[in-house]
Amino acid sequence: MAKSKTIFVCNECGNESSKWLGKCPACNSWNSFFEQKIVESKNSCLKQKDIKSNIPQKLNSYEAKEAIRNSTGFGELDSVLGGGLVKGSLVLLRRRARHW
Repeated sequence: MAKSKTIFVCNECGNESSKWLGKCPACNSWNSFFEQKIVESKNSCLKQKDIKSNIPQKLNSYEAKEAIRNSTGFGELDSVLGGGLVKGSLVLLRRRARHW
């Protein structure tokens, strides 16, 4: 049996929400949400044989691979990052507030 789910989609930007909103949080347009029903069939679910098993492994069984690192130009930051930035990685930096 198919399950149906209701979502609300912004007419202006396509933002999706699980409930109706008067104002879209993404594009700030008013009264732009419309209801859309999604029908999920059992055929769309992954079968058990398609799911790869996640067998826990010991941490010491993994081998580290050397990554190409790009220098940031800041010696201290490069040192903290293990030699620089790795392509495709994400680093969040927080600026410390100064206390006068």
